[in-house]
Amino acid sequence: MGIPGLDGSELMAWVNSTSTKWKQLFSDHPEAVDIPCDIRETHSSRELLQHIVAVELRYAQRLSGLQETPYEDIAVASVDALYAVHERAMLLLSDLSSHDENWWNECLEFQTRSAGMMRAPRRMILVHLLMHSIRHYAQLATLMRQHGISPQWMMDYLGMSQQDA
Repeated sequence: MGIPGLDGSELMAWVNSTSTKWKQLFSDHPEAVDIPCDIRETHSSRELLQHIVAVELRYAQRLSGLQETPYEDIAVASVDALYAVHERAMLLLSDLSSHDENWWNECLEFQTRSAGMMRAPRRMILVHLLMHSIRHYAQLATLMRQHGISPQWMMDYLGMSQQDA
C-alpha cells in the first residue's frame, strides 16, 4: 500500500472552487484585473489570469488530442471571457475521466512556450495543469493583498473540507 493522495477529480474540484472564488473577487473588484504585475513575464493581473487559463486550456487540449489554441488567441477582454476559457478546459478534462490507468501513464511529447520540447506521462501533465493554476492563484493573492484587496476565503486544500461540512 502506498501513501494515499489526491486524485485528479479532487484536484479538479479544488481548482474549480478556487477559480469560482477568484472570478467573484474580480467581479466584486473590477479594478483588480488591471493591477500591475510582473509574475511570469506579465504586466497586469489580467495577463496573469490569461496565463493561468491559457495553460489550463492548452494542456487540456494536449491531453484530449486536440489542436492547441494559440496563446495569443486566449480572450482577455473581460473576466467572463477569461473564465469561459477555464470552464472550457475543465469540460475537456472531465471528458477524460473514463480512461484507464494505462492511458494516463502513456507519455506525450509536446512543445512548450518556455521550456522547449518536453515528454511526460498524461497523469503528470494533468497534475501540472492543476497545480500550476493553484500556484499562480497563490501569487495573485499576495498581489491583491498588496493593493488592499484581501480574498476572504481559505485557499489551502484543507479548506475544501469546510465546503462539504
